[in-house]
Amino acid sequence: MSLKGKVLFISGASRGIGLAIALRAAKDGGFIAIAAKTDTPHPKLPGTIHTAADEVRRAGGKALPLVCDIRNEEAIKSAIQKTVDTFGGIDIVVNNASAISLTDTQETSLKKFNLMSEINSRGTWLVTKHAIPHLIESGRKNRNPHILNLSPPLTLKEHWFKNHTAYTVAKFNMSLFVLGWAAEFRDNGVAANALWPLTAIETAVLNEIDPDYSYNTRSPEIMADAAHLILTKNSKEFSGNFVIDEIILREHGQTEFDHYATRPGVKDMTIDLYVDDEIINLAKTLQEAKSHKKSSKL
Repeated sequence: MSLKGKVLFISGASRGIGLAIALRAAKDGGFIAIAAKTDTPHPKLPGTIHTAADEVRRAGGKALPLVCDIRNEEAIKSAIQKTVDTFGGIDIVVNNASAISLTDTQETSLKKFNLMSEINSRGTWLVTKHAIPHLIESGRKNRNPHILNLSPPLTLKEHWFKNHTAYTVAKFNMSLFVLGWAAEFRDNGVAANALWPLTAIETAVLNEIDPDYSYNTRSPEIMADAAHLILTKNSKEFSGNFVIDEIILREHGQTEFDHYATRPGVKDMTIDLYVDDEIINLAKTLQEAKSHKKSSKL
C-alpha cells in the first residue's frame, strides 16, 4: 500500500523525526500539512515550516506549511480547517510535537512542567479531537485513516520515572491516548498506534539538550520507514499497538540497518529511554533468526 494522495497532518514537522516522516510520505506522493511553530529561523534549531515544505515538494509530495502552536486550540482548529480546505480532508494524523526536560521533580520548573503537559498531553489530545471528524469521514470513504503518536510503550517500571517523572508522565499520557482511541474509534475504522525508537535518534533537539553527548545514534529516517509501514497497514486490522522501529522493520524483512547510523561503522547503538530488556531481547532474537536463515541458504 502507498500513501499516494493521502493527506497527513503532522505536528512538529519542521525538523527531525516529524520532517523525516513527511519526506517519506512525500516520496509516495502524499499531501502533507506541516504544522509547527517555527515560521522564521530559530536561533538554535534548524528548519522552518517553509524550508520543510520546500523539501516535501522536492521529494515528490504536496505541502501546506501551517504556523500552529498546539497549545492553542484556535490555532489547531484553523490549521485543520486550512488542511481540509486545501486537500479535501485528512486521512492521517501524526502527533509528533513534543517537549522534553530530563530533570527530577525539584529541578523541573513549573514552566517546564506546564510546557510538557500542554504539548505532549493536552496538545496531542486537542489535535486529535479536532481532526477526528475528518478521520471518521476518511474511514467512511475507505481511505485507511490512522492516528500515530510518537510515544513509548507503556510500562510501570519505576526506574523510568525516577529521574524525570514529569517528562515520563507527559509522554505516557500520549501512549494512554493510543489505548483509548484504538477502542473508541475502532468501529469507525480509524487506527491508533504508537511508535518509539529502539535506539537514540539524532535530532537537533537532542544536541540542544546535551551538546556534549556521546551517544551512538541513528538518523530519523529509521523512524520514518517504520512509520510508513504502520500507516500503510489496514486501519481496521492494525490498531492499539506500541511499535518499536527496528522490530517492525525486521518483522517485515529488513536486515540491513547500518545505513541509519549517524557515525559510519558504529554498530553498538545507545538504547533509548523506555526500552525494557524484553524489547531488546526480541530485537536480538529477530536479528539472530534472520542471520541464521541467511546462513542456512548459503
